[in-house]
Amino acid sequence: MAFVHLHTHTEFSLLDGSNKITEYVKRVKELGMNSAAITDHGVMYGAIDFYKACVKEGIKPVIGCEVYVAPGSRFDKESNASEDRYNHLVLLAENDLGYANLCKIVSRGFTEGFYYKPRIDKEVLREFHEGIIALSACLAGEIPTLILKGLDAEAKKAILEYEEIFGEGNFYLELQDHGYKEQQTVNAKLIHFAQDLGIGLVATNDVHYTYAEDVESHDILLCIQTGKKVTDENRMRYEGGQFYVKSEEEMRKIFKFAPEALDNTQAIADRCNVTIEFGNTKLPHFDVPEGYDSWSYLNKLCEDGLKERYPDCDKTISERLKYELDVIRRMGYVDYFLIVWDFINYARKKDIPVGPGRGSAAGSLVSYCLHITNIDPIKYDLLFERFLNPERVSMPDIDIDFCVKRRQEVIDYVSEKYGREKVVQIVTFGTMAAKGVIKDVGRALDLPYSYTDAISKMIPSELNITLDRAMELNAELRLKYEQDDELHNLIDICRKLEGLPRHTSMHAAGVVICPKAADEFVPLSRGSDGSITTQYIMTTLEELGLLKMDFLGLRNLTVIKDTVDSIYKRTGKRIEVDKLDYDDKAVLASLGTGHTEGIFQLESAGMRSFMKELKPQSLEDVIAGISLFRPGPMEFIPKYIAGKNTADSVTYPTKELEPILSPTYGCIVYQEQVMQIVRSLAGYSMGEADNIRRAMSKKKQYVIDAGREDFVHGNKEKNIDGCVNRHIDEKVANEIYDSMTDFAKYAFNKSHAACYAVVAYQTAWLKYYYPLEFMAALMTSVIDNPGKTSEYIMACKSMGIKILPPDVNSGEADFAVADNAIRYALTAIKGVGRNVIDNIAKERELYGPYRNLEDFITRNMSKELNKRVVESLIKAGALDGFGATRKQCISVYADIMDKIQGDLKNNMPGQMTLFDIVDESEKAQFEIKMPNVGEYPKELKLSFEKSVLGIYVSGHPLEEYEELWRKNITNVTSDLYYDEETGSMRVKDGSSVTLGGIITDRTIKYTNNAKTMAFMTIEDLAGSIECIVFPKVYEKCANVINPDSKVFVRGRVSAEDEANGKLIIDTVTPFEEISRRLWLRFDTKEAYDLVSDELNDIIRESDGRDIVVIYIVEGKLKKELPRSMTVNGSALADALSARFGADNVKLV
Repeated sequence: MAFVHLHTHTEFSLLDGSNKITEYVKRVKELGMNSAAITDHGVMYGAIDFYKACVKEGIKPVIGCEVYVAPGSRFDKESNASEDRYNHLVLLAENDLGYANLCKIVSRGFTEGFYYKPRIDKEVLREFHEGIIALSACLAGEIPTLILKGLDAEAKKAILEYEEIFGEGNFYLELQDHGYKEQQTVNAKLIHFAQDLGIGLVATNDVHYTYAEDVESHDILLCIQTGKKVTDENRMRYEGGQFYVKSEEEMRKIFKFAPEALDNTQAIADRCNVTIEFGNTKLPHFDVPEGYDSWSYLNKLCEDGLKERYPDCDKTISERLKYELDVIRRMGYVDYFLIVWDFINYARKKDIPVGPGRGSAAGSLVSYCLHITNIDPIKYDLLFERFLNPERVSMPDIDIDFCVKRRQEVIDYVSEKYGREKVVQIVTFGTMAAKGVIKDVGRALDLPYSYTDAISKMIPSELNITLDRAMELNAELRLKYEQDDELHNLIDICRKLEGLPRHTSMHAAGVVICPKAADEFVPLSRGSDGSITTQYIMTTLEELGLLKMDFLGLRNLTVIKDTVDSIYKRTGKRIEVDKLDYDDKAVLASLGTGHTEGIFQLESAGMRSFMKELKPQSLEDVIAGISLFRPGPMEFIPKYIAGKNTADSVTYPTKELEPILSPTYGCIVYQEQVMQIVRSLAGYSMGEADNIRRAMSKKKQYVIDAGREDFVHGNKEKNIDGCVNRHIDEKVANEIYDSMTDFAKYAFNKSHAACYAVVAYQTAWLKYYYPLEFMAALMTSVIDNPGKTSEYIMACKSMGIKILPPDVNSGEADFAVADNAIRYALTAIKGVGRNVIDNIAKERELYGPYRNLEDFITRNMSKELNKRVVESLIKAGALDGFGATRKQCISVYADIMDKIQGDLKNNMPGQMTLFDIVDESEKAQFEIKMPNVGEYPKELKLSFEKSVLGIYVSGHPLEEYEELWRKNITNVTSDLYYDEETGSMRVKDGSSVTLGGIITDRTIKYTNNAKTMAFMTIEDLAGSIECIVFPKVYEKCANVINPDSKVFVRGRVSAEDEANGKLIIDTVTPFEEISRRLWLRFDTKEAYDLVSDELNDIIRESDGRDIVVIYIVEGKLKKELPRSMTVNGSALADALSARFGADNVKLV
C-alpha cells in the first residue's frame, strides 16, 4: 500500500497557494512518501524548482499542471457567465515527451486562449496528448460540474471523450473529500461511472498549504489576493481546514470506501518518469558567410579587429588573443560570440548608441577586438579569466547597454533574424518581502496603518532581509515580539507567507534566444503588455543551457547621443566620444569640485562629497572611486586617499605586491587584484585564481580555509607553488591572505567599474565643454519625471544657465539650446500630445513664425488643436511671445476658436473669405481684439505653470524666501526620491531631516480610534514629497498645516519599497515664525538721516518678527534696529521698494 499526492498547489499558484516547495517536499519525505506532484493553476512556474528540490531529497518528482479548459474553442472569448469560461483538468507528464507536450499545452493557454485565465481547449489536448496522464480534477472540473447540474448523460459523454483524447488507461476520475456535500454527491456518481465504463479512480487532496495549522495564514493570503479583510463576510474562503498535505493514514481513513483510488496514485507516480537535463548548452546556430565555418569566421573578425585596435601589435597581445580564442572554442562558445557581435554590429551600423561594456566581459580581448566592448583590457589590466574561467564551465555573460530610446530596435532585429517564436522575454517574480508582508498581512487583519508602518520601519534596510534576521539585528523588535501578543501573532503569520511570490513581471532587459521554437524548451506566459515571456526565471534558463542575453537600456547613453547631436546641429562639429582624451585634467578637476549633477554614477549626494575628497587626477581614480563608494569598501576610502595624497608613504608587505597594488595606493580594491596576487605570489593558474576569488566573494568558508594552505604552502596536485616555496615569509603570506579574505567580500569587478568610469567621464567631458547641450539633453531624458527635472533646473541655475519657458515659435519638442540658454520642452506640457507639437513645428517650418494668438490657432485648427491644448499652451507660457498677457489669451482663445470653427462651417471648401482677400495692412481690423484685463497675480500664474508643466519655470513661490529657506533646512525634497539607477534615496531610512516649502495638498483622515491625522504634500525648489502627520503631532500643529502655507517641517525619513520616501513629521514651524532681515541700503549717512523719521513711521505701522537692518554704503556701516521695531517683511517690502527703490530693499 502507498499513496502519492497528485493534486498539489504550491506557492506558484500565486496568492492562492502558500505551500512552499521546499517545505512541501520535506513534508512528503517526513510522511514516508516516495513521490510527489506539482499541479499549479494554469502555470508551470515552479516546475524546475520542484524537480530540483525532489531530487535533492530523494523524492520522485511528478510534473503536472491543473489547466483551464475552455468549454468550446480557446479562441472564443465572448462567454457571458463567468462559470462557463473554463473548467479545470489535471495533467501529469508521464515521460519526457509528456513534459515537452505539457509545456506546449500550458504555453497555448497564454499565447492563444487567454481570457481571464490561460485557457486551452480539447483541440490542444488532442494535438499534444502523448505522454500525458489526465485526472478529472476538483468540483470545477467539467465532469463534476455536469454531475452537479444533474446532467449525467452529458457527464458520461465527457468521460468517454477524455478517455478517447488521452487513450485507454491515461484518464482517471478524481475523488476528493474536504467535507463538502457536493463532493460526496460527485464521488458517488464518479464511482458509478468508473464501474460502468471501466475507468480508473484516483483519490486526491486539493493541497494549498503544507500543514493543518497553516489554515489561518493561507486564509489571510486569500484576503491579500482579493483585497479583502478577514472581518469581511462575503469573501473567498477555503472552508473546513482540509487543504493541507495529509498522510496516507488520513487519506485512507477518508477514502476507506475506495482503497483502489489511493493505490492508483502510487501506480500513476510509478509510471511518471521525467528527466530534466541541466548544463547542456543549447545555442542557436549563427549563419556565416560562404567559405567560412563559425570558427574561421570568428578568427577572421578578431584578426581584423586586432589590426584596427592595435596597429603596432606585439607578440604578447596576439598570443593573448590566440589563448582566449582557444578557450572559447574549447568551451563551445564560438557561436555565442558571433551572435553577440552580430547584433552589436547591427546597432553600431544603425547609429544606435552602445555602451563601452558592462561586467566582466570588458576583460576579454576577443570582446574588444569584436567591438563588443570599448575598454582596452591591456591598458587597464583587465583579466579574461574573470569573465570566462577555463577551469569552471559556465555560460559567458555579456550584458549590453543600449540607448533607452532605441533598445527595442535591437531586440526586434534579433527576433527577426532568429525568428520571433525563438526569441522571448523572461519572467520575474515579485515576492512578499519582509517589510511588504508586514503591511499586506496588517491590512488583511485590519490593523491600523500607523501600527504596521511603525513595525515595518523597525526592519533594517538590508538586502534580502528576512523577519528572523530583522529580529536578530533589532533587539527592540525582538523584545516587542516577545511581549506584545498582537505583534507576535502578526509576525508569526508573516513568517509563513514571507518569500511567497506575489506577482509576475517581465525582466527589464532579459531575452532568451533558442535554437528552435521557445516552447520546445520551456513553457511560455504573457506579460501585462502582451509580450510573450518564459515561465522560468533567468537563472533557471541558464541552468537549462539556454542562451540568455541582457539588452539593457541606459538613459545616459541617450543623453550622450542627444548632446552630441545638439552640438553638431549648433556648431557643425561632430564629437566622437569613444576617441576623447581620457586624461583631460580640466575635466577631472571638474569632478573634484563635487558639482557632478547628471554625471553617470557620480551624482548622488554621498558620491559628490567623495569626489570632492578624492579629487580624481586620472581615469584610474574614477574607476577606483566607483568601486570604493559602496557599503563595506567605504571603510578603506581614508587609506586610499591618504595613499593617493602621499604616495611615498605607501608600503607593501612584500615587493611582489607593488606592481599589483600601486595603481590603488596599496589597497586591494578589485576582484582582479585578488586573482593577480594569488597568481603572482603563490603560482596559481588564472582559472584557480578565479575559483578562490569566487569562494572569497561568496564567503564559502570551507573553500577559503583550504585555500589558505594552498596559498601559503602550495599544492602539488593543483600545481600551486605556494608563497613559502617562492621565498615569501610564512607570517607575511598569512597576513596577505587575511587581508585578501577580508576585502574580497566587498571587492568590485574592475572590468565593470572601468566601463562605468568611461561613461561617467564621457558625460563629465560633455558637461564641462558643452554645458548647455548636455543639460538640455539631460532634462529631456527625465522629461516624465518633474522631480528630477526640478533638480536639474536648480543645477542649471547654479551653473548660470537660464531656463526659458516653452515657446511655439522658438521652442522644440525636447529641451533645446536657444540664445545661450535652455528653452523648455514643448512635449513637457501636459495634455499636449507629441503629434500636436510635431504639427505645430512643421507648420512653423513651412510657413514661418506665428504672428499672434489668432494666427496660431487659425493655422493649426485642422491639426488636432483643441481648446484644452490651447489652454495648456497658454498656461505654460508657450504663447507669451505674442505680446499678450496669459490672462488676455485665456479670455479670448475660446472665442477665436469658435469664430474660426464657424467660418469653416459656413464656407465651402476652397471658398475664399473676406479676410483672405483684404490687404495685410487691413487684416488687423478683422482680428479679435485683446481685452484690457491685465495679467494674473504672480502666484496664480505660477500655479498654472505647475498644473501643466509639473514644475515652475518663470519663477517660484519660494523665490523671495530662498535665503531663509536654505538657512533653515538640512535637505531638499529630492533627497527623498528613490533613484532607480542606484536603488536607493540620498538620505538613509530613519534619518532626521528638516525640509521647508509650501503645503500644496492636504488630506485629513480619521483613525479607528476617531483621532485626526493628515497626509500632506510639501513642495520646495527641488520637488515635492508626501508627509504624514500622526494624531499626537496633528493636535499641536492643526492650525498651521493649511494648503498654501509655507512651513518648515522636521521629521523622520520613511523609506518605501522602490518608491519615493515619505516624511513622518515631528514638528511644523511656519515661515513667518522664523525671523528674517529686511535690509535697507543708503549711499550715505546723510541720505539716511533725511528720511529716518519717515522710515520710522512706516516701520511702526508694521507688526511682525522680521528685523530691520540699515546699511550705509559709504563707510560700510550697518545698524540693526531694536527688537521693538520688528516688522512683517513680506508685507512691507513692496511699499519700501516703491519709496526707496527696489535695488535698495532686500528681504533675506
